[in-house]
Amino acid sequence: MKKFLLYFLLLSAPYAVHAQFDKLKDSVVQFYGVIMTADSLKAIPAVSVVVKGRNQGTFSNDQGVFSMVVLKGDEIEFTSVGYKPVLYKIQDTVRDNQISVIQLLVVDAQYLPATVIAARPTREQFERDFINTKVPDDNIEIARQNNDAAKRRILSRSLPANSAEAASTFLRQSAQRYYYNGQAPPQNIFNPLAWADFIQAWKRGDFRNN
Repeated sequence: MKKFLLYFLLLSAPYAVHAQFDKLKDSVVQFYGVIMTADSLKAIPAVSVVVKGRNQGTFSNDQGVFSMVVLKGDEIEFTSVGYKPVLYKIQDTVRDNQISVIQLLVVDAQYLPATVIAARPTREQFERDFINTKVPDDNIEIARQNNDAAKRRILSRSLPANSAEAASTFLRQSAQRYYYNGQAPPQNIFNPLAWADFIQAWKRGDFRNN
């Protein structure tokens, strides 16, 4: 029995190899054609014709003609600098083993921003622009400006009171309230010292909106 099976396999092997060869031969396609511009129908040389997903391809010659062997079901990509890429699909239902195409490529227009070319500035113009150029302040200059008296007053009004200042203010208000407990507190509108403090604060700009 084993000898019979071995003999049968030896006899059927050439037929299996032949069937696989016929199947592979039927799937091979000679793909060729010419690549031209879509607007003027001029031949485009050096166009890359590559099978997508497989390291296989070719280039078009000076007349835009190309030729390569592909398989049914392959996707062929045409790419060239200055043109939009095109993808061509080899259908599985193709009966012939040769396919010829006239592939048109559309120009990929890309507009660059306008460049203004100006004359070289004179020495006087360079010196004027160099002097009037605003140089940003460094950390030392920023620290010096923050230590200015007017700047410190502005910053002090925006800072919240710490615990010692809050406690001191609360104690002063409580002492004043207890001092005038049971009687009306005096009105500072008739106090010349209060008016003097108000005038000084007005001159300093304490009531100015920032």
